[in-house]
Amino acid sequence: MSQSLSKIWTHLIFSTKERYPFLSDETIRHDMHAYLASILKANQCPTLLVGGVSDHVHSLFVLSKNHSIASIVWAIKRSSSKWVKGQGASLRKFHWQEGYGAFSVSQSHVEQVQKYILKQEKHHRRKTFQDEFREVLRKYEVDYDERYVWD
Repeated sequence: MSQSLSKIWTHLIFSTKERYPFLSDETIRHDMHAYLASILKANQCPTLLVGGVSDHVHSLFVLSKNHSIASIVWAIKRSSSKWVKGQGASLRKFHWQEGYGAFSVSQSHVEQVQKYILKQEKHHRRKTFQDEFREVLRKYEVDYDERYVWD
């Protein structure tokens, strides 16, 4: 085959450092989500949705055939962190957590994941980010060491 083709839907999740609610302001949060989507698009990752709450984000996108997930995460964290620090004095200490979770999504489950991301505000009225992330790790059968998941 002379052409390289791929379509790998990815659900990416990461939080602010120590889950600090840097994104409490709804306007900043909305602008951050739009900024993250623009960085994904610039890296050839068509993005369906970026959402989340004050201390973490979820994104659902097609991973570029030309970039690794690690390079995409590095690009969006680096650029968005630099951008948001210029949005006001209260954000100058902004940092993303070092790690992330990236999970494949089958084409038949894209709509379900999209609905899940859209309901983050409601979802987190009763569940912490840590509990949510542990649940995702269990669902995807990812082995992890609790000592190294949080920062």
